[in-house]
Amino acid sequence: MTRKITGGMFLSLDGVMQAPGGPGEDPMGGFDQAGWVFKLWDDGIEPALGKLFGGEYDLLLGRRTYDIFAAYWPYAEGDNKPMSEAFTRAAKYVLTRGDRELPWENSHRLPSIEAVAKLKQSHGPDLVIQGSSTIYPGLLAAGLIDELVLMTFPLTLGRGKRMFGEGTPVERLEMTDHWVTHKGTVVATYRPADPLPPYPDEAPIPIASERELERRARIEAGTW
Repeated sequence: MTRKITGGMFLSLDGVMQAPGGPGEDPMGGFDQAGWVFKLWDDGIEPALGKLFGGEYDLLLGRRTYDIFAAYWPYAEGDNKPMSEAFTRAAKYVLTRGDRELPWENSHRLPSIEAVAKLKQSHGPDLVIQGSSTIYPGLLAAGLIDELVLMTFPLTLGRGKRMFGEGTPVERLEMTDHWVTHKGTVVATYRPADPLPPYPDEAPIPIASERELERRARIEAGTW
C-alpha cells in the first residue's frame, strides 16, 4: 500500500497561487497582493479544507513554503491553536536541494523527486501539499500526484507565481468532484487520467493556402 499524495491549492482565475495567506508572506517578484484569500474569505471552501486536514496526514512542502509555515504555525494561538498543534505533530517532508537547517520539529529533508517516490512507497499517513508551486512540475512528470484539490477564487491578480509553471508536463486530468460556493469559488478535485489522445483523423487540418504557407514561413523565421 502506498501513500496518497494530494495537492491542495488556492488559486485566482488567472492561475496565481502566490501569498494567499497574509501580508508580507511572499513578496518575491514585487508581488503586492499578499493575503488575497482572506480579503475574500469564503466559508464555502471549508468542507474541502476539512477533507484535506481532518484526519491524519503528513505534509510535503517546498523549501519556501516550509519557511513560511515554520515562521508562523508553531507560534499560532487562539482559534489557530488546533491547526498549529496538528502541523507540528505531523511529519514535514521538505523537497529541497539546499542544506539549510530545518528547525521545526518533525521536519525531514528530501533531496530529490526520487526520494519522494521512495517516501510514497513507505508506511505512514497520506501526504498533503500546500503552496509549494515549484515542486508540482517534477511531481506531475514523475506520476506521483494522486489528486489535486483546486479552490479557484473569482478574482484576477495579474502577476504572481503559477501552480502550473515551467516544466509542467502534458497531463490529462479527470474531474472527480466539484461545487461552486455561494461566493463563486469553484472547488474542483482532479486525478490523473489516460494520456492525451492523438489528433483525430476526422478533425479539420490547416489548408495549405499561399497565405498559410507564408504564415508558416514567418513562424520559421521568427517574424510572425
